[in-house]
Amino acid sequence: MRCPFCEIDNDRVIDSRASEDGLSIRRRRECLHCKRRYTTYERAEEMNLKVIKKHNEREPYSREKLRSGIAKACWKRPISDERIDTIIASIESAVYGNFDTEVESRELGRLVMEHLAKLDQVAFVRFARVYREFKDVRDFVDQLQPMLAQHPPNP
Repeated sequence: MRCPFCEIDNDRVIDSRASEDGLSIRRRRECLHCKRRYTTYERAEEMNLKVIKKHNEREPYSREKLRSGIAKACWKRPISDERIDTIIASIESAVYGNFDTEVESRELGRLVMEHLAKLDQVAFVRFARVYREFKDVRDFVDQLQPMLAQHPPNP
């Protein structure tokens, strides 16, 4: 493994453990050249999954694209990168367990919204705003009504 700092291929594994979801191995490494430490993840090779977009276009599933969308929704929120990775692993587990070779983008969006609704209301609303393509404030209010009903304001 090449060091991300000095790009020399000379490291050692300091610690190795299964991730929370059990679907990957987290390895803590130390570069023997520059002495800096970094983390790598090892996971089983993913099957060739395609995402069916809105107009029936198909594109390869991208973990990074999913991560980017969730990270944007969680921007400046008290949500760690590890928590985002756990959400992604959970979504991937559900997708790989329920779909063979293709999944609709709306199903991925539904799964993201389900996780964000439990995690952080602001991140949920940010994601829903883009995912549901709100046309006006009424669409926004309609999405918030169920959430407001569950969490009445504090006196």
